[in-house]
Amino acid sequence: MMKFISRIQYFFKLFKVAVRGEEQNFTEGSINKAIFLLSIPMILEMAMESVFAVVDIFFVSRLNNSDAVAVIGLTESMLALVYSVAWGISMGATALVARRVGEKDNEGAAVAGVQAMLVGVTVSLMISVAGIFFYDDLLRLMGASESVIQIGSGFTFWMLTGNMTIMMLFLINGIFRGAGNAAIAMRALWLANLINMVLDPILIFGLGPVHAFGVEGAAISTNIGRGVGVLFQLYYLFSNKGIVKMNARNFKVDWKIIKQVLQVSAGGTSQFLISSASWVFLARIISHFGSAAMAGYTIAIRVIVFTILPSWGMANAAATLVGQNLGAQQPERAEKSVWKAGFYNMVFLGFIMVIFLFLSSPILRFFSSDELVVGYGTQCLQIVAFGYLFYGYGMVITQSFNGAGDTKTPTLLNLFGFWCFQIPLAYALAIEFNFGPNGVYAAIAIAESVIAVAGIYLFRRGTWKTVKV
Repeated sequence: MMKFISRIQYFFKLFKVAVRGEEQNFTEGSINKAIFLLSIPMILEMAMESVFAVVDIFFVSRLNNSDAVAVIGLTESMLALVYSVAWGISMGATALVARRVGEKDNEGAAVAGVQAMLVGVTVSLMISVAGIFFYDDLLRLMGASESVIQIGSGFTFWMLTGNMTIMMLFLINGIFRGAGNAAIAMRALWLANLINMVLDPILIFGLGPVHAFGVEGAAISTNIGRGVGVLFQLYYLFSNKGIVKMNARNFKVDWKIIKQVLQVSAGGTSQFLISSASWVFLARIISHFGSAAMAGYTIAIRVIVFTILPSWGMANAAATLVGQNLGAQQPERAEKSVWKAGFYNMVFLGFIMVIFLFLSSPILRFFSSDELVVGYGTQCLQIVAFGYLFYGYGMVITQSFNGAGDTKTPTLLNLFGFWCFQIPLAYALAIEFNFGPNGVYAAIAIAESVIAVAGIYLFRRGTWKTVKV
């Protein structure tokens, strides 16, 4: 009994250290401890990001309008491209800031972070312009009906024009991770989520003198929440509390560093763009079957994202362990760390798979009372869940290649897996063979499994151990 209590106390002690974000040497000692300390703040950060998706869809579904839910799915498919660019630039910022911090060049780290932010702002402004002038045309291009556009085009307008809050939240969190302070990144998302959860019902349904904006209110509250999160990040960066201390001098444009940011970000951005753009085409295929199918798919994907994003925390931890241990000339320890992280991730997603197989219908009813929508969403969760065991390993393997500096391999895996295999398979099964939306769901599970198996095979070859960065 005393031994059990001692282990519980040790667990909470480690958890406290992880949440505080204290610096640790991960090239020696227990690999399990290293995975735990790295994963916790990253998992909590990703969990908070996934909460955005679930909270918005929860309240919007209370409008009892499948068109309102459908427009969220179509808009999110377009925003996947924004997420991809944000993730890619964030990865570049993390790499450059971490390198400067490792060199004890804190001023250089601040300059690198600012240049990454300037790149992000520039890209974001271009997307905002497209959102201002073409938001309804983009919905039509995605296959939205006129009723969907009439009900929800305001949501698309606000999400596209306000995309800078997404870009900056991701990007600045990348700076914090590069500085070794993932806990601050986690707290920024906590704050953003709290504000979003409070504002969502007020702006969607109205309260007192506040007008009911409907589905448009979800976009407004999300942008306000993320915006406050960004202000918190900037406050910390300019308050001289951390390693990276920004000031007005840092904001001079440095084209050399901007070029470095773009070069380092290119691989990560390509990976996410290739995979995210494929979801645009999948949504386009689903929209062929009507608003109810699109609404069910949208809710199911939000639930899937809620479970997948925390797993990226484990995958990111594996990437960090690979990078650090290769730098310390310990390739075998790096490989061992990946297999352990992959196993833990597989166990976690295996547990989620069982839940989806048996409890999908109650989960969907939590978001919608429309039996047709629930039916489509339930089928999506159950079919996609069959790929979770493979995906648990696959996502860790993919990030481990990135951690080793080999961005080419996962980019090619995504290119062939999603564009040459998943999309044609989804179209063939759904349209040509008349399986309907189930054909798209099956294509997702099959493609993710094939990519994971191919990734494991390539990882076992070990060529990533010799990549020079």
